[in-house]
Amino acid sequence: MKKPDKYYRLTSFYIAAFLLAKGYDLVGVEPTEQPRRFQFVFIDTPTRAKLLQVFNFGSDNVDEVMCDARKLVAAIKTLKDKLYQSK
Repeated sequence: MKKPDKYYRLTSFYIAAFLLAKGYDLVGVEPTEQPRRFQFVFIDTPTRAKLLQVFNFGSDNVDEVMCDARKLVAAIKTLKDKLYQSK
């Protein structure tokens, strides 16, 4: 049986910003096989799949997707800084 990966990788900038704003730990930014494209690497948690489902498809419980606007802006700035460092 394959051991589950303890990391979650994605290329979506805004979903990465959302996860970072929600308190997920960003491990790093890695290049992909496509030129000028990167993936964001987070430590995976059991709640990540549910959180992304709510992010993508909505929920009756608004608290599940709400995050502090200042945290979201800080997350966007952090990811941009990481992208510029990776180039």
